[in-house]
Amino acid sequence: MARVTIEDCLDHVDNMYELVHVATQRARQLYNGSGRTVRCKNKEVVAALREIAAGHVDVAEDRSDIN
Repeated sequence: MARVTIEDCLDHVDNMYELVHVATQRARQLYNGSGRTVRCKNKEVVAALREIAAGHVDVAEDRSDIN
């Protein structure tokens, strides 16, 4: 995957607003030392988007943090 697009991520997330929330949560996890599930040399935010586009982030698990 050369580029990550919003359309790639929206295949796994319901809408753009939820994508922002899920990507923010995952980027914070990566910044705090969580292991990456995809190989890339990008910063945490792009790595989080790559993980979402690859389907490695469980969106249902992150929805419990919304409330």
